Formats: sequence, C-alpha cells, structure tokens
Amino acid sequence: MLNFSPSCERNKDVILAQLSKLLKAGDRVLEIGSLSGQHALHFCAQRAEITWQCSDIEENIASLAQNITDYGSENCLAPIALTLGQPWHYQESYDVVFTANTLHIVSPILVESFFRQVSPLIKPDGLMLIYGPFKYQGQFTSPSNGEFELWLKDRDSQSGIRDFEWIAELAQQQGFELVSDINMPANNQLLVWRKK
Repeated sequence: MLNFSPSCERNKDVILAQLSKLLKAGDRVLEIGSLSGQHALHFCAQRAEITWQCSDIEENIASLAQNITDYGSENCLAPIALTLGQPWHYQESYDVVFTANTLHIVSPILVESFFRQVSPLIKPDGLMLIYGPFKYQGQFTSPSNGEFELWLKDRDSQSGIRDFEWIAELAQQQGFELVSDINMPANNQLLVWRKK
C-alpha cells in the first residue's frame, strides 16, 4: 500500500467502533486529509450502506487513487483534490465530514480555513467528526502529547496540538454545536459536532 500509515492501522478499529454509532444507512461522508485512504478502505469494507468520498492535496491524489483501486469497495469513491486555504470549486453536500490527525499538522490559518471551507458542504443537522489530540485549558492530556508537540514544532513551527477551546470557538462560529467529546486510546479525542 502506498503512503502506508502505522497510526491509521492502529486506530482504524477504535474509530470505526465510534463511527458505527454515528453513521446512518445512506450517509454520504467526505473525509478531509485521507492520505493513504486506510480509514476509508476499512470503514467502507465494514459499512457497505455508506458512501465515502476521500480527499487530499493534489500531490497525494495519485497514490490515494491507486490504493482505492487496489483495495477499495464500490462505496469508496475516487478521491478528489482539496487544499485548505485555496478555493474549493466543489458543490456537493454531505451528511458527515470526517478528518483524522490533520489539525495539528497544519498552520493555525489553515485550521481556520478548515472550518470555513467544510461548513458549506455539510447538510443541516449533519455531523463534523474530528479525531486527534487536543489540549484543554492549555494543558496536555498526557506527557507523551507534550513530547509529540515538541516533535511537531521541530518539524514545522506552525503545527502543534490545538486547544479544544479554540477549536470549539471556530466550530461555533460556523454554526456547529458540540454533541460529544469522546476519549479515545493513545491520548486522542473524537469530537462530534452537529450543524444547526
């Protein structure tokens, strides 16, 4: 598999366990930042009644498309190129938008763009699901997340584990209300937001 992610392989089952409680038959899901497509491939194989649209930046589309061709099922669609901070000439609407481990690897400006750009694509009463590590009141949930942030900032000074309170403010500005904040393994969270 191209661009294989060990972390996706580790967390795909625990994420699916939560998504299975949230996704309904017939739901159309847009994933932002699919990379290898491992989440999509696994979820689609287990949930044939949903349709999953992968996306990523242009440079990752060829390898993502190849993985979907090689390993995908009919409900896992060919990927589309979407880049945060650049115009999306894209008019589809979705029941759910899902993203995993993205907000801490992009700049704060692109985090803000994420909320502005995905909001118009989600149907009223639809869900926005965000998986990854977060800080609460400026505090890491574990020492390992503090070490992870040092690694992130060494790699890119604009990246870093985001404050939940800031994320909540951005979501609320786009008309979302928090449904649940689910503790996940390895000091991660699954934030579930509903569009009003």
